[in-house]
Amino acid sequence: LKIYTNFNYDIQSSLEENVKNTFPDDSKIETSSVVMNPENGGIMALIGGKDYNNSTYNRAISSKRQVGSTMKPYLYYAALENGFTSSTAFTSEKTTFPLENGKTYSPVNYNDKYGNKAISMATAIAYSDNIYAVKTHMFLGYDALINVARRVGIKSKLESVPSLPLGTNEINIIEMAQGYAAFANEGYKVTPHLIKKVEDQNGNVLYEYKEEKEMILNSSLTYILNELLTTTYDKSFIDYNYPTILSLAAKMSRKYAVKSGTTATDLWTIGYTPQAITSVWVGYDENKEISSKEYQCAKNIWIDTMETYLKDKEKTWYTKPNNVVGYLVDPISGKPANEESKHKKILYYLKGTEPTGNEMVFDE
Repeated sequence: LKIYTNFNYDIQSSLEENVKNTFPDDSKIETSSVVMNPENGGIMALIGGKDYNNSTYNRAISSKRQVGSTMKPYLYYAALENGFTSSTAFTSEKTTFPLENGKTYSPVNYNDKYGNKAISMATAIAYSDNIYAVKTHMFLGYDALINVARRVGIKSKLESVPSLPLGTNEINIIEMAQGYAAFANEGYKVTPHLIKKVEDQNGNVLYEYKEEKEMILNSSLTYILNELLTTTYDKSFIDYNYPTILSLAAKMSRKYAVKSGTTATDLWTIGYTPQAITSVWVGYDENKEISSKEYQCAKNIWIDTMETYLKDKEKTWYTKPNNVVGYLVDPISGKPANEESKHKKILYYLKGTEPTGNEMVFDE
C-alpha cells in the first residue's frame, strides 16, 4: 500500500526538539502537542508524550484533560454573537455568585488579582479574568457557550455549570485544535485527519479524505475575536495586572492569536495564524499539581514550534471585513480614548457598535 499523510517532517522534528529542550531529563512531567493546518484540518505534527521508550501511551490521541482558560474563546465568540463588543464591561472584583439550588460559587482570579473596577472584554481576555468570564457565562445563559463549542467540533461532555468557561471539563487536545481552527480559518468547521489517501500497488485509490468545510461562524466576528486574542501579549494592557503571555512577546516575529490555560494540574497554550495552529498540553499523568517553575513549559514549546515553522513564510494576518471598524480606545475600560488616557489602543467593532463612552456596565 501507498499511504499519503499530512505529516511534515520539519515541523515534527522541531516539535520533538522543543519538547526535549524544555524538560529536565529526570522530570516525570508529560506533554502532548498537535500542529494542524486550519484550512483543512490536516494534522502536520503530533506528539503523544515526551519519550516513547518510557511510555507508549499517546496522550494526544487517547487522553482528555481539564482545559482551563483555553475554553474562554468559545465563550467570547458566543458573547460577540449576542451583542457584546470589545468594550463591553463587567466589574472585576471578588464575587460570590448565588446559584438556583441555594448554594454559592466563588471563583478567584489567578494570583487573586482584581481591578475592582469595570474592565472591557479585551482586558478580560488579556488578563484571563475569571470573574468577567463567569459573569458573561451567567449573563448569556449556559447554553450559549455549549452551543458554540458544539458547532466548532467539541464532542466531549460539557456540563451546564458556572465554572464551564474556566475549563473544568476534560477535552482532548485534537478536539481543542479543531475548535480553534474555526477561528483560524474565519468560520469553517474542519475535520482533523492524519491520512490523505491510500492506494494499492496498482495505483487504485482505496481511501481518500474528502474535504468538507462547513461555514459555522460569522467571519466578521471571528476577525474581532482573532484581534482580541492578540491582547494576551500586548504591553498596552499593562495596568493593575499583566497580559498572560507577555513573557513570549520578545520571541514573536509576527502577529498571533493565542490563549493560555492553567489549572492546578494542567498547562495549555493554543494559538494560530492563518497558516497553522499549534495546541500544547503539559501536566502529570497522575494529576500531580504543577509547580510554578514549570508554568512556562507549554508556552515555550508553543512559541518555539510556531516560530520555527513560520520562519521563512510570509507574514500573514486576516483582512478586515468591510463591516468592521477600528476605534481608538482606552483598552482597560473600553471607553473612547482622550488626551488624558494613560493607555490607547485600536480595538475592533462591527460598524455602529463603537463605544460612545455612555455604555452601561452590565453588573452595576
